[in-house]
Amino acid sequence: MDRRYFLQSLAAATAACTSLPGLAQDDAARASASARRRAGRLGLELYSVRTAMRADPERTMAAVRAMGYDDVELLWSFGNFGRTAAQVRATLDSTGLKAPSCHMAPDVLLKDWSKSLEMAHVIGQQYLIVPSLPSETNTSLDAWKRWADHFNTAGAEARKAGLWLAFHNEPNHQKPIDGVVPYDVFIERTDPSAVRLQLDTGNMLMGGGDPFAYLAKHRARYWSFHLKDVVADRKHDVDLGQGIMDVPRFLREVGDFTDKPLFVEQEGSADAMESARKNVLFMRAAGY
Repeated sequence: MDRRYFLQSLAAATAACTSLPGLAQDDAARASASARRRAGRLGLELYSVRTAMRADPERTMAAVRAMGYDDVELLWSFGNFGRTAAQVRATLDSTGLKAPSCHMAPDVLLKDWSKSLEMAHVIGQQYLIVPSLPSETNTSLDAWKRWADHFNTAGAEARKAGLWLAFHNEPNHQKPIDGVVPYDVFIERTDPSAVRLQLDTGNMLMGGGDPFAYLAKHRARYWSFHLKDVVADRKHDVDLGQGIMDVPRFLREVGDFTDKPLFVEQEGSADAMESARKNVLFMRAAGY
């Protein structure tokens, strides 16, 4: 990890909130107080800083903690950047971070699932989350139904182990197949007692959906969140407060984030560590 990024991150605690676009002076003045009294924890999806994680996972996670994040979401789909479960747990313990969830490939559900559940316990996770499905689901509702059934089976086993299996929405999950939104089929077919959902606000917007409508309709299903802002044409994400996502409204409508992990994610920033720093400050200034 570049020393410049690391030093910038360590300086985040004293950075001036008034320098952030999209924040009012009054919001900035309340930032430090709101950080102390917030009800929920704030996490960073490590895909946001994947380049730095590839270079130096331990130092990057220390920098993320120094910015003010409480949690991280791990990337099992990236092999945790070459680290074993024990090594990941050691880094979490040394930095004070927690990793309540991970993103993983869907095929994990179909082979050695019990070993994955054991690894989750080693790391101290609550949720194992699948963010996307194989290409067969691009054109087939029956494929979506089959995967929903796989989730029900694997989710029931996860519950016996004291864990939760969850599903994360991508933009293409909103693309109709034979006039039907496949994400809706998946929600309807999965068992709420075995499978929970992670709502990604930016992905929902980029796919043409309304995150507020889905939250209102399926509130009991959503137990984890990706907070992501997008530009007006919905083609890519952007720093929080710079796009069309109404973050304060979203925070109000979810209300209680106790036991509901919330992760900031920004996939396409030219300076990922700086965007992560700005985004945590934005969230604190927004009252979270």
